[in-house]
Amino acid sequence: MSLRQMEYFVTVVQEASFTRAADALHVTQPALSHQIKALEQSVGGALLERLPRGVRLTPMGRAFLPHAELAVRSAAQARRAARATAGAEGGELHVAALHSIAVGTLPDVFARWRAAHPHVLLRLHEYATAGALEEAVQRGTADLAVGPEPSGRPGTVVPVGEEEVVLVVPFDDRLAGRTTITLPELADHAWIRCAMEPVVHGERFLDRACANAGFRPRTAVWTEHTSTAVRMAAAGVGACAAPAHIVRGAVGEDCVVLTPDPPWRRPLTVYARVPPTGAAAAFVDLLRAAWPPLGPHGPDEVREPPEA
Repeated sequence: MSLRQMEYFVTVVQEASFTRAADALHVTQPALSHQIKALEQSVGGALLERLPRGVRLTPMGRAFLPHAELAVRSAAQARRAARATAGAEGGELHVAALHSIAVGTLPDVFARWRAAHPHVLLRLHEYATAGALEEAVQRGTADLAVGPEPSGRPGTVVPVGEEEVVLVVPFDDRLAGRTTITLPELADHAWIRCAMEPVVHGERFLDRACANAGFRPRTAVWTEHTSTAVRMAAAGVGACAAPAHIVRGAVGEDCVVLTPDPPWRRPLTVYARVPPTGAAAAFVDLLRAAWPPLGPHGPDEVREPPEA
């Protein structure tokens, strides 16, 4: 069994066709078929079912696929790391992040990186949830991930700072003259909710926080992206909770930002399957330098809202 054979197998699955896979790999179809047959002999059974139009994974193929994908991606990751370490033209660094972090914080970090490392290409992979982000790192999709501390230990986890969650209301809201707010004071408000909202012990964070404050949030709109929720709140559709870096950085100052009392914060990390070296290590250092340091308050409010 060789890495090339696994790469061929993964490409056939992705293309759902030997013909298209051969074109993508720049090999002849007979050569591709020969390598797939040799791989199947090595593992002891058929991995693909040949159909009149396309291919389909066998049960053995379904079991084999994630391991083959990881091997292929790990090899690509190793090549990228080696080239990026040398600062070679064509070197790449793949960074995965939650969408809110990618929009609110990473543009400035990427700009600093490009000024210092113009020959290392950055590829950004954005994810809606922390779970999807962790899964991407385990699959080898990215060299580094930026997000909340992972639930499982993927390898190396480096704290970089904390994320503050704020509340957003429009300028004509009755609370617009305030800077801080307790959650019960928003009990009569409608809320803009987001699919990217953190989940705490199987329950959405805002539901849990509001329940601890003695009320149930009345949802006006569900959105896919945090930035959309903030725009909706600024327009007067309802209140929303969002990371401060989204509101103050990416969205602008066209809304009222209220700080919850007590504050809502959660620690953020950069993590990877293997210890960062070369360009990856340099990116971690840059990220830690750019991020505001951990504050004096405990960062657990987003994970476990305080009891009322």
